[in-house]
This record gives sequence, C-alpha cells and structure tokens, in this order.
Amino acid sequence: MVLAALIGLIGFAFFGFMIFILPGIKLIYEYERGVVFTLGKYKGMRSPGMTYIIPVVQELRKVDLRIKTADIPRQEIITRDNIPVLANTVVYFKVERPDDAILKIEDYVYAVRQYTQAALRDVVGNSELDMVLTQREQIANDIKKIVDAETNPWGIDISSIKIQEIELPAEMKRAMAKQAEAERERRAVIIASEGELSASKNLMNAAANLSKNEGALHLRTLQTIRDIAADPSEKIVLFMPSDTAKIAKKLVKGK
Repeated sequence: MVLAALIGLIGFAFFGFMIFILPGIKLIYEYERGVVFTLGKYKGMRSPGMTYIIPVVQELRKVDLRIKTADIPRQEIITRDNIPVLANTVVYFKVERPDDAILKIEDYVYAVRQYTQAALRDVVGNSELDMVLTQREQIANDIKKIVDAETNPWGIDISSIKIQEIELPAEMKRAMAKQAEAERERRAVIIASEGELSASKNLMNAAANLSKNEGALHLRTLQTIRDIAADPSEKIVLFMPSDTAKIAKKLVKGK
C-alpha cells in the first residue's frame, strides 16, 4: 500500500512538474527576438534558439525582424495647384530594436501605415502636379525621410517607400492628351519647315550653278523633257528659245 501510494505520489508530482515546465519552454527562430517580462517588468531579450521562462511569472513576446510590407490605401489628395489626384503607396520597413518596438508603441505596423498616409498627403499636397508626375522618386524619398524620422524612436527602420499609382481625373487626362497631340503637331511642323528650308538652300545653290553655264541649264531642261516623255500617254509642247542653235554650236565647239 505504501509503495503504491508512493508511486502514485511520484507520478502525480511528475505530471504536475511536466505541466509546469513544458509551457515555459519556448523556441525562438533565427529571424525573431524575444522580449521577456517578469511580473510585468521588462527584464531583457532572448536570442534565437530554445529558451525557458517561468510560467505565470514571466511572459515572452516575439518580434519578427524581417522586412514587412504595408500597403497604403488609395486616397484623394489636392496638389498645390488645386488638382485632385488619387495616389497609393507601399512602405517597406523592419524592426531594429525589438524592445523599443514593444515598449514604446502599441501597434507599430498600424502606426507606420498612419504616418505614411499622413506624410503622403503632406508631400503631394505641397507639390505641383507636374512635379508629382515627373519626380515620383523624389516624392517617395521625401515621404521616407518624414516617416523615418517619426518612427526611429520606436526602433523601426523605413527601408523604402514606393508610389504605386497616381490617377488623374478624366477631364485632366483628356486635357493632357490634347496637349501632347498639339506638341507632336508642333514638332512635325518644325521638322517639315526645316526640311523645306534645307531643300530651298540646295535648290538655290543648284540654280546658281546652272545659271553660270547656259548649256548646262538647257541640258537640264532636255533631261527633264526626256523623263516626262518616258510615258507615251503624255503630250509635250516645247517652246524652244531662239538661240538654241547658237547654244548647240557652242557646246559642240566646247567638246
């Protein structure tokens, strides 16, 4: 009886010991850190691996150190020149100091989103539409500086911020399309006029060279007539100058 009672007592003690011990065994992955509280007070951090905390007395909160992605919903913003645009961004950030991320802010992911959303409104609202459309990278860098400065005390590092989309009102899109079409037409007119100017200069030089020799001018005329006569359906009326024979004799003598 005594032996049986002793075995039962040992089994009960072992069972109670296991119930007390097992919940205190924690596993921390390589990309995590553990923040330990003892009776509600911060007592330090735990590195990756298997660790033990005293159940009931201690609490372990794990913090993921990998880069997180937070999508900022699309919102309407009025630019400096009073043009409404719809813009959305995505922010990449990570925790550098897990203890500060737990002790100084309740929900750092939510806070990062809110700060990014507010900074987006401030930066785009203080910029003109042309800058928002052409200098998107600069706008993103300005937002990153603002958010990084605000979240650094929480142990958060903002890796980068990307502006995914900027949407304009329909009437603004039509106006910009008309402006682009007018610009293309203007360039086409300039190119055509430059070509005509170059051609006129070449014709002027050719005329100057032909005028120096009467025979050359008439030969050019005859060559043109020959080209026209290649088509048998064409009728050609020639007005020969009175001094044609004289010019021909000069050409023969010149040879």
